[in-house]
Amino acid sequence: MIANVLTIAGTDPSGGAGIQADIKTFSALGAYATSVITAVVAQNTQGVRSFVALEPQVVADQIDAVFDDVRIDAVKIGMVANAVIAETIADRLRHHRARNIVLDPVMVAKSGHHLLDPEAVASVRDLLIPLATVITPNLPEAAVLLGIEPSWSIAEMKGRANDLARLGSQWVLIKGGHLTGSDQSVDFLHDGINTIEFSAPRIATKNDHGTGCTLSAAVAALLPLNDVKESVRQAKVYMHGALLASHELIVGRGHGPLHHLYNLWRNI
Repeated sequence: MIANVLTIAGTDPSGGAGIQADIKTFSALGAYATSVITAVVAQNTQGVRSFVALEPQVVADQIDAVFDDVRIDAVKIGMVANAVIAETIADRLRHHRARNIVLDPVMVAKSGHHLLDPEAVASVRDLLIPLATVITPNLPEAAVLLGIEPSWSIAEMKGRANDLARLGSQWVLIKGGHLTGSDQSVDFLHDGINTIEFSAPRIATKNDHGTGCTLSAAVAALLPLNDVKESVRQAKVYMHGALLASHELIVGRGHGPLHHLYNLWRNI
């Protein structure tokens, strides 16, 4: 079966993050991509210049249009921009009984530009997280969701996974990419009881634009045919390969994109 997967997110005209990265990731992993745009973002590899959130009704209409016509096997949620859009997404996904929901709580771009209104954090936490099969926060995002400071060790990070699980998702994948002082990139997958560690060698590269979007999209693409643990394992393998191959692309003068299609272009 070829899975139909929906991404609900903002745009990236430079192609490395957001909707564009999600569509590439779904395609690279053998899923059919559908999409709903929440915000039009003016960004490139050097940073975000501005964004305009779409009207919530337009977001709702897009979601309804997809679900009314297409069997959707998984959903990835990225940038929601504001509280009303978060509320709209939650309402329409409940209405359509969406399944295999992966939430990447996008709050701040790598450049430091805020992509989520501060008052929207509560809506993401209280309305979207309880719908999610998996949430994939990095350390700064996890800290915002928990209302604490983001200066953690690996041991503290592992402990906080249980705190995040109490917010209501079935699984938490807390990502340790922001940790320093180790040659390994460590993530923890937690189901409220058990914790699984995933570790991969840290790759020295500037081409890390859209890593969070890519990992969450990969998990969503894989969930219809795999359990959560296997989906995360395969998603990590895919993203590691996309990072390793990123030097083959020459895109932009800032933080370049991953090579999302590395496993396809080598067969051409």
